[in-house]
Amino acid sequence: MPTDEANAPAHPRWTLLACILASSLSFVEGSVLNVALPAIRASFSAGASEVQWVVNAYLLPLSALLLLGGALGDHYGRRRLLILGTGLFGAASLLCALAPGLALLLAGRVLQGIGAALLLPNSLALLNATFEGEARGRAIGIWAAVGAGAAAIAPLIGGWLVDHVGWPAIFYINLPLAAGAMLIAARFAAESRNPDAARTDYPGALLATLGLFGVTYALTLWSVALAVTPTIVGLGVAGLVLLGLFLWVEAKRGDKAMMPLAMFANRCFVGTNLLTFLLYGAFGAVMLLIPYVLIEAAGYSPLQAGLALTPLAVVIAVASPLMGKLAARIGGRIPLTAGPVLVGAGLLLAQRIGVEGRYMIDVLPAILVLAAGMALAVAPLTSTVLSSVDQRHAGTASGLNSAVARTGGLIATALLGAVLAAKGEALVSAFHTTLLVAAVVSALAGLAAWLTVAGPEPQKRTAAEA
Repeated sequence: MPTDEANAPAHPRWTLLACILASSLSFVEGSVLNVALPAIRASFSAGASEVQWVVNAYLLPLSALLLLGGALGDHYGRRRLLILGTGLFGAASLLCALAPGLALLLAGRVLQGIGAALLLPNSLALLNATFEGEARGRAIGIWAAVGAGAAAIAPLIGGWLVDHVGWPAIFYINLPLAAGAMLIAARFAAESRNPDAARTDYPGALLATLGLFGVTYALTLWSVALAVTPTIVGLGVAGLVLLGLFLWVEAKRGDKAMMPLAMFANRCFVGTNLLTFLLYGAFGAVMLLIPYVLIEAAGYSPLQAGLALTPLAVVIAVASPLMGKLAARIGGRIPLTAGPVLVGAGLLLAQRIGVEGRYMIDVLPAILVLAAGMALAVAPLTSTVLSSVDQRHAGTASGLNSAVARTGGLIATALLGAVLAAKGEALVSAFHTTLLVAAVVSALAGLAAWLTVAGPEPQKRTAAEA
């Protein structure tokens, strides 16, 4: 049984603060960028595919390297990797803010994604090593709540900065967060590692990254032109071949793989990850498009668009803990079925968003229904994923599920080229079509849960047998 090599830290509360500051970089980045995309596009006179890559240049390395980032922390030290990842994220943010052209902005976004893949899993792992028993549960609860709160207020702050300072300011605000996290972690956090648990699967990480890049690039080019060319086919086939090689390498490495395939023998684990991919893909696409359409078609300012999204994160942050307690009593099947279906209903309701974009009548009702559906699903999803595998794979299962969520958003964003290329009424029409597709995808996510997730008693048996 692997042991965690950790000294009792002298300042666990300061360690918690360092982890919160570091992880907030990623939580904030995901929500603040969406309200700035129109301004970034105008600043660089960018096309639709280039706007997609402003988002996906970050999501691609984060999706592919998240599991490797956690393994590197197990092997080389979680505090060390937290500081390294946070420093890289901060430096990359400065590069983004100062970028004179789109190429350097995209390079900065790639480096931000790599930094996030290092700091995110190690912030949580460092908390696990620092706290024990009930104190650990409280610390993780605070960590999650502050992250949700940061995500809630980030679009509002980002919108104000874009309006009054300029879009580079959304990257400058990362610098004090990164500096504070690094200084506090270096001074107060104790190092911890678990070399026996480390899965430093470099071939797997490289193949996953290149494979996802090929598929994403092919989908991005196709979504803009809506035509199949030899370049698109070549990139897509190459990406799929590399992903096939990734699965072959993972099968050969067994338990030492970045993604042990033995976990996929459990039907519930497969079903919940399929749900995650579909739900977060649909939700991620719409969360990118709603502020974009409000700004570009409905005439909202970035600040107004950020304010329009604020209730979403607030409702999710407040209601998710309650849904977690409910799922503990009734099992994951009902909330994981109902949540995505409710999200689909919210997406259909968002069909009312158009050129007029009346907030109280057209926007807010859809936002509230979307938030209720996501709140119903988020906490039960995590607990159901963890209960579907044995304890030794719990960390890997959680990390993989998080990576699958980001991959869903990555693929969905790659398919939005035609929408982002449209203007005025054509943009609204393409947006409404996307909402219909996303609603169907959300309903399929609910169906996946209904078919694969057991009720409370059978689910307990499944967890025990895994």
